[in-house]
Amino acid sequence: MTGREPAAAAQSPARGPAAESAPVVVLTSVSSDAHTWNLVFLQLLMEEHGAHVVNLGACVPDEEVLAACRENRPDLLVVSSVNGHGATDGARLARRLRAEFDRAELPAVIGGKLGVTGTADAEAIGSGLRQAGYDAVFQDADLDGLVSYLRLCAPATPRALEAGQ
Repeated sequence: MTGREPAAAAQSPARGPAAESAPVVVLTSVSSDAHTWNLVFLQLLMEEHGAHVVNLGACVPDEEVLAACRENRPDLLVVSSVNGHGATDGARLARRLRAEFDRAELPAVIGGKLGVTGTADAEAIGSGLRQAGYDAVFQDADLDGLVSYLRLCAPATPRALEAGQ
């Protein structure tokens, strides 16, 4: 036990019937990234675009991210990095994620400051992260790319119908 609150406690306000077809997003940082304002901003941005966001917070161990994905059955996993270790920590998380979930089952994206060498290696970092298992890589502050991808992940049918309710 890490002392962290369960994923359900970190969720945004309860979903009502009108939100049942909104995409569910699990939002996290990489395990070594202690930055939080980026996560607050991303949560508000995605909620503004109709998503229900489960924000796990900063410094989340890989196993907790996987547990939150199993528990919440999201339509999308969003990983944010500010400290520049997205290339290494993010790749490790993606490999663990893909060992359990395939791309069709759980789309996953990563973005932010992904490397510590500046923009010179951006293409190589993006390629490596896609090979590790991310469906999309958003360098720096490509918020338009994230919002466009979020729209692609909206469920085709309301979750209440999927659950047979």
